[in-house]
Amino acid sequence: MSRVRVLVIDDSAYSRRTIVKLLEEISVVEVIGYAVNGEEGLKKAMDLRPDLITLDLEMPGMDGFTLLRIIMTACPAPVIVVSSHSDDDRVFKALELGAVDFVAKPRRALSDQLLEIRDELQQKVGSLLNLNLQGLKNRTRPVPQVENLPIRKVARLPRGVCQKFEVLAIGASTGGPPALQKILSQMPGKLPFTILISQHMPSGFTRTFAERLNRMLPFEVKEASDGDILSPNQVLVAPGGMNMITVQVRDQVVIRLKSPSKDEKYIPSVNAMLASVARVYGARALSVVLTGMGNDGSLGVRKIKEAGGVVLAESEESAVVFGMPREAIATGVVDKIVNLDQMAEKILELCGFR
Repeated sequence: MSRVRVLVIDDSAYSRRTIVKLLEEISVVEVIGYAVNGEEGLKKAMDLRPDLITLDLEMPGMDGFTLLRIIMTACPAPVIVVSSHSDDDRVFKALELGAVDFVAKPRRALSDQLLEIRDELQQKVGSLLNLNLQGLKNRTRPVPQVENLPIRKVARLPRGVCQKFEVLAIGASTGGPPALQKILSQMPGKLPFTILISQHMPSGFTRTFAERLNRMLPFEVKEASDGDILSPNQVLVAPGGMNMITVQVRDQVVIRLKSPSKDEKYIPSVNAMLASVARVYGARALSVVLTGMGNDGSLGVRKIKEAGGVVLAESEESAVVFGMPREAIATGVVDKIVNLDQMAEKILELCGFR
């Protein structure tokens, strides 16, 4: 396995020492330098051309957001945000600007928290060995804010066409938030189906993610709650740390939130969501597997196909990390491999709008 050359940018001496120590415990990592502010970070990024950068967002002078914009233009490199501010909108702004992923700094120097961050860093650094940098660069184009969104007409099916799908289930991991935002921003202003999203994300972050999307989009987006009744024109995001499944209760479909089993590696589980959707909706389910590391979703897409549903997977050309789409495609059940730029159009075509 090739070594990953990492540059650490953080204004806190304690944080720098801690992050360097945790990174150096990973056998494939070589920390090639550190910087104490944005200006120094930019110079070292230009000079050293690291394979990966860890970046704090709050720094004196040039902050992390400004630095991230410049890096993605002048010397593109994968960036993992490591910041104590990752519990609010800031982390999602950084992801829109080109950061690959984020890790929350421990708020106190407790050994168990540091070990938890080490494990998370190891997993995320490992995923970047197969990063598609061009796909990442393509996702750093400005994302429309709510005031700039075009006015959408109410979605209507062409005359004589029956609504085929009642649910769209999407799974994603690394690189997923900007990809999801891109797809959802191209949906019609009123959805005649429900959208379910399982995005690998820790507890506490999915609510902020859903609230951010809800402010930007013309339909309702919310973090799912146990007992939610599925209805058209609604997007439900699985809560971090929990699995979201669908169950039939008399004439309604209801969300149930389940604690993951000890052997489940990826949470919220795309497999669990898709398997439940297949049981409830059968041929009325459309599923999409987007960018992400690992193989979550590969079992679920089989269930969708066995039940008569349709499966789409993101193409290698646009996926930031091709792991999840590749494993889905390897099952042989994917109906269509689609570039992210065409994904919303393909979904609407399958649903009768094109």
